[in-house]
Amino acid sequence: MPSDIDPNSGFRLPLPKREDLDEAGKRAYDRANTPGKTIVGLRGPAGIHLYSSKTVDAHNTINHYLRFDAGFDPKVREVAILTVAREMDSQFEWAAHEPEALKVGVPAGVVEVIKYRRSTESLSETDAAIIEFGRQLLRDHKVNSAAFARLKALFQPAKLVDLVLLMGNYAGTAVLLAAFDMQVAEGRPILPVP
Repeated sequence: MPSDIDPNSGFRLPLPKREDLDEAGKRAYDRANTPGKTIVGLRGPAGIHLYSSKTVDAHNTINHYLRFDAGFDPKVREVAILTVAREMDSQFEWAAHEPEALKVGVPAGVVEVIKYRRSTESLSETDAAIIEFGRQLLRDHKVNSAAFARLKALFQPAKLVDLVLLMGNYAGTAVLLAAFDMQVAEGRPILPVP
């Protein structure tokens, strides 16, 4: 573990003590400690977010809506999240979401295509379109008309906007995790990165 990582929090700052937090921070702390509310608890983005307690409720509301209430099939959601994790080289997001993707039924072959940046040629139209769109968006920082039209043919405009917001939300989380060098717990799946 790098020398600037707090051994208890797993990132570059110590985990705040619950009693030192304001009411919003205490709610966020308790939520992150409630099984099923987050995939990883306080040793993840929820722990970092405690330092910005005024943003926690808004972030959690948006995140919950995009993950669970926007109406995405869980497989679609996880393919989008894994694509972001891969393109952002976010080890922590990958470690949290690879098992989640497999649990909700994303085929291992799809996970492998994303993980190793392989061709999407053999995948379903939906999986291939999401992955190719995400690759262009996050790798090239632009999306060509063909990739946009391909995704637009699969998702109505409101759902398309929500899908892009979901991907942007996870890209933002990847930036947060990278800045604070959130460590991946031993035994979790990791990405091959240079």
